[in-house]
Amino acid sequence: MLSIFEIVAVLLGLSALFGWLNLRVLKLPHTIGLLVMAFAASVVLIAVERLVPGLGITEKIKAAIAEIDLYTAIINGMLAFLLFAGALHVDIDLMRGQKWAIGLMATIGVVISTAVVGLCIFGICRLVGFEMPLIWALVFGALISPTDPVAVLGLLKVVKVPEAIKAKIAGESLFNDGAAVVIFIALLTLALGVPAGESVESHWEPGSIALLFLFQAIGGIAFGLLTGWIAFRAMKSIDDAMVEILISLAACTVTYALSVRLHVSGPIAVVMTGLLIGSHGAEHAMSEKVEEYLFSFWAVVDEVLNSVLFLLIGLEVLVIGFHPHNSWMILIAIPVVLFARLVSVSIPILALSIRQTFSHGAIPILTWGGLRGGVSVALALSLPPTDYKSMILTATFAVVIFSIIVQGLTVKWVIEKTAAPVEPEKLLMP
Repeated sequence: MLSIFEIVAVLLGLSALFGWLNLRVLKLPHTIGLLVMAFAASVVLIAVERLVPGLGITEKIKAAIAEIDLYTAIINGMLAFLLFAGALHVDIDLMRGQKWAIGLMATIGVVISTAVVGLCIFGICRLVGFEMPLIWALVFGALISPTDPVAVLGLLKVVKVPEAIKAKIAGESLFNDGAAVVIFIALLTLALGVPAGESVESHWEPGSIALLFLFQAIGGIAFGLLTGWIAFRAMKSIDDAMVEILISLAACTVTYALSVRLHVSGPIAVVMTGLLIGSHGAEHAMSEKVEEYLFSFWAVVDEVLNSVLFLLIGLEVLVIGFHPHNSWMILIAIPVVLFARLVSVSIPILALSIRQTFSHGAIPILTWGGLRGGVSVALALSLPPTDYKSMILTATFAVVIFSIIVQGLTVKWVIEKTAAPVEPEKLLMP
């Protein structure tokens, strides 16, 4: 059994090796290159084990990877730092100009996507002769609906996107995790609490779910602003780069940890803290030297955790394995999730277009640029053992890998084909 230090050493060593190989050979965007190589290594190892059974190499590697609780590592570890680092570097003025679009896509959009995915998967399963209860199809819809901030913000670093669309994609990815986690927990609790033979409708309480979501979201916003303000005041009273970096670390970790204890949304709270420190704090509480050090520090944290996360996603294929009888889920999950993304983006954008002007190509870019990643994988892995977990895991990994590799590598082409070749859009406040 590997120690925590040894696991970290292996992950960092592989991240460095694959990162070097990617720069020398594949020359793909860093995180996509890591995922491709880790996924390819997993597939090769599985194939070798099938051709030459008894080697035992795969089992040893699987045992080592299985020691990592990916759900805990992401949701109660990496996510706080990645969301904070992402929020720190986002232009809050651009986000403020797109607040209605971001707010609707990160809330109503997640609900719409969950419903569309769930209903489509439920209907298709019945057509092909497999009974997946509607509630479990909706659970899959909830976990696969949030766009991943890690994947999305990484993409925006290397692909030139119109500024207003960039603000929508970044803002939505930062805030929709909180909404998705609340919906996922509510639906999973409902799925596990419905006795066999009883209908979901008899246990369905949409009002309770709505109240839970509002409490978590509003509570997360308020608590994140509070801790961000405290950190801002502390930074403003001193001028020392190392201490201010330490304050930012404390603000990130304490905000997320206390949010969990207070039963408000940790992801939303830490995003609000990061936005406040990254904008108001950088402008009024930091000297140029401190700002340079602090932002550089968080850029390194972001890159390291990004690398480890995408490496883990690729290697996790070894742990979950591949069951041929679930292959049909791959064929239907990818187009269904893309269709749901199109619907969940189109409804808010078309509704707001009555009062606000959007860039040409906003809907296709937002649809294709909505990458899935570690959050969806973590939620899928957190499912308790059921008859449907294997199918949901297969579908989740298929969508995530397709999203990051195929969509991530082709979104530049989509932007070039759909965005108008004119100066950046004029933003009209709604």
